[in-house]
Amino acid sequence: MSSSQQEGAAVPASAKGSWSSFLKSIASFNGDLSTMTAPPFILSSTSLVEYSSYWAEHPSLFVAPTSEQDPAKRAMLVLKWFLSTLKQQYSSRNEKLGSEKKPLNPFLGELFLGRWNDEAGETQLVSEQVSHHPPVTAYSIWNDKHGIRLQGYNAQKASVSSTINVKQIGHAILHIDAFDEDYLITLPSLHIEGLITGSPFVELNRTSYIQSSSGYTAKIDYKGRGWLSGKKNTFSATLFPSGKEKEVLYTVEGQWNDSFTIKGSMKNVVEKFDAKAAKISPLLIADLEEQDSMESRRAWAKVAAAISKGDMDATSREKSLIENAQREMRKKEKEENREWERRFFTRKETSPVFEALVKKGGLQEELDLDKTSGVWAFDSEKASSVKPPFRKEIPTEV
Repeated sequence: MSSSQQEGAAVPASAKGSWSSFLKSIASFNGDLSTMTAPPFILSSTSLVEYSSYWAEHPSLFVAPTSEQDPAKRAMLVLKWFLSTLKQQYSSRNEKLGSEKKPLNPFLGELFLGRWNDEAGETQLVSEQVSHHPPVTAYSIWNDKHGIRLQGYNAQKASVSSTINVKQIGHAILHIDAFDEDYLITLPSLHIEGLITGSPFVELNRTSYIQSSSGYTAKIDYKGRGWLSGKKNTFSATLFPSGKEKEVLYTVEGQWNDSFTIKGSMKNVVEKFDAKAAKISPLLIADLEEQDSMESRRAWAKVAAAISKGDMDATSREKSLIENAQREMRKKEKEENREWERRFFTRKETSPVFEALVKKGGLQEELDLDKTSGVWAFDSEKASSVKPPFRKEIPTEV
């Protein structure tokens, strides 16, 4: 075994003991990731509610399908956009911080609001923690200029074998106004590599799908690195008319954190995409003093500062203040026989669009209502009553 593979090779000397204890604790873990206590050096100062922003850090790719008249090519552009989000969603933090960090667990009602302003126009984001037990984050991302919006929600279920395995529960639906077209996007499963060395990173596995109402299915198979060969973060995808998997219109292969190639039915190269070179539009948010008390950056500011300083006593103290306040709110709601009112989302018991697209593609997908506390839909009426409705002040670049 090389030094880079030795247990705790990347763990600070002062944290060797806590890391060993952590590895032992996860050996029998099975449940909600948010309940897992991680060593201080692997804590992130960012809340999980912010992760919704990774869907749209390339706004031009997000809106590109709206200007394509051919439905098959449009479905291909949706697939390309989705694949372009994977690096940001699952490996960008690893590259910035040196390893995957455990995010802050969002509290019920926590918000993250932002926007992107670039050549695609204005693209807006609302992300809200709609459930705490089980933890569920809902989000809506839209661009009115191009008539496109993405809505979704997700929870996670973790188990441990030789690593931490995570099943993502939930889905996203992309809608394009010009064609009155919907795309159901299922979420890939993942597992955490690099635990032994202390440099954890995310690897995707199994299969996810994108199903369009226009009759096209994209199937993405995630492979990862084998024991003896292969590269990490690899995948292969095919796009075909629904129900005709052998009639492949497009294939895509490569590494989702690096580059991939899109080919047509005649094996001709349609396009190459370099995830590392792709321009990321900066997310804009309001200054802390202008944010609502429930907004993530403001609510966790003292905790984040303590984590950044490495002051774990202050981290624990500030986290406890937030958690105790939340417990008091839940206690008061119970005494008054009422439920926390979500700002932007409404709980439903079914999703006709989801059901129709699952049937159209013959997919083996279910809503799992008990694991997500229902179906969460963006509520424009609620949103319009939020003061201010959507920030009009000049936000700050992140």
